[in-house]
Amino acid sequence: MLMESQKRSPRWYFGGLSSAAAVNITHPFDLIKVHLQTQQLPRKSLWQTVLHIYENGDRCLCSGLLGFYQGISASIARQLTATMARFGIYETGKCHIDSSKISHSIALAMSAGFVGGLVGVPNDVVNVRMQNDMKLPPDQQRNYKHVFDGLFRIVQEEGAGKLLTGAPVAIGRGMLLTISQNVVYDTSKSYLLRELQFDDNIGVHFTCSLTSGGCATLATQPLDVVKTRLMNAKAGKYDSYLSVITHIGRTGPVGFFKGFIPAFARIGPHTVLTFLIMEQLRLHFGHPPVNSN
Repeated sequence: MLMESQKRSPRWYFGGLSSAAAVNITHPFDLIKVHLQTQQLPRKSLWQTVLHIYENGDRCLCSGLLGFYQGISASIARQLTATMARFGIYETGKCHIDSSKISHSIALAMSAGFVGGLVGVPNDVVNVRMQNDMKLPPDQQRNYKHVFDGLFRIVQEEGAGKLLTGAPVAIGRGMLLTISQNVVYDTSKSYLLRELQFDDNIGVHFTCSLTSGGCATLATQPLDVVKTRLMNAKAGKYDSYLSVITHIGRTGPVGFFKGFIPAFARIGPHTVLTFLIMEQLRLHFGHPPVNSN
């Protein structure tokens, strides 16, 4: 007899809500990652970057631990747009494909990632800028009050087109992220439940989500570095995507994996928390089986 958690399916918005909840815990790691990815000479170590954020947090937040939550409003907004779209399309679409064929799942994930990556770009631009603001000289700081202030000021000062900075890279990252998170999670979970006869419980959810988090970090880190550089750059700094890639690649392949440790420290726990929360939402609030009495 199937357990109740296997009988209920997620509602389309569960992924977005779960991710928005998880980001409140993992945002500091995302902030550290952005600082590492955008730093110039002289370079700071991971520990030096953490100390810098602690000592130079946004003045409205005061320095200290609250400084690690700079840009949190944009980060939450990104989850409620990009991630909600990615998970919503993927979870809804699973009912209409042959999930036993991995090619079908990958195609669905790519479609979901395309849409999610696109709709999340504006909030992502604001998020990167808010997180990186404390690194800039006082006369260059943008000082966005919150995500809506950032969106309004970008449109007003730089034009609406600036909100789509780095869109192709963000879309590519969204597609890779959806494949490496959702498809890997579903595939590994299906294997454990059907082939190895594991029970559908929190241990399986944790194992599968940790696996997908590791795959997601490896798959998206190079594009994430390029995206972060583009979104944070002043107008005219880079004249093409190739110039960004060339600039990053001057230090060799390792340049595309800057901030890998804090990236995994964010994506790993974030993926775990997102799927754990989503599974609980599905268990208690999900759609009942179609053939239930």
